Amino acid sequence: MVYGITTEFPDVIVSSTLRIYSTAALSSNVEGQVDFANGLILEVWEVIDFRNERFVDYSYDVSYQGEKIRYYDPQPHPEIESLQATFPHHQHNPPSIKQNRQPAPGISFDTPNLHTLIRDCIALGESLRQATE
Repeated sequence: MVYGITTEFPDVIVSSTLRIYSTAALSSNVEGQVDFANGLILEVWEVIDFRNERFVDYSYDVSYQGEKIRYYDPQPHPEIESLQATFPHHQHNPPSIKQNRQPAPGISFDTPNLHTLIRDCIALGESLRQATE
C-alpha cells in the first residue's frame, strides 16, 4: 500500500514520498508525505511493531496552502467524554486547532490507517472547494 499509493489512487494523489525505514529487526517507521490533487498535503509518521502486528505511535498532519488544517494523534484524553468512542485516537480541527479535539473513526493502532486518511483528505478537500464557491 505505501509504495503503490499513487497507482491505487491515480485521480486523487499527485505524488507520494512515503517510505518504510527499518529501525530494528521487527520494527519500522513509515515517513513521508502525500500530495493530493485537491491541494491538500498529508504528512505521515508511523512506528510499526511487526512482532505484535500493530502501530506503536503515529502522527498525521494535513495542510492546505501552507497552513495545518487538521492533525491526528493518539495522546490520551480520558477526561474528554466525547472522545471515548475512538479512545485514544482523535483529530484536531479549526477553529482553535490545538484545543478542538474530535473522535477519529477508522484510526487505530491495530489496522492500517492510510485508506481512512485518504478518504478524510478527499472529503476535506471537497468541503474546502464548496466553501470557496
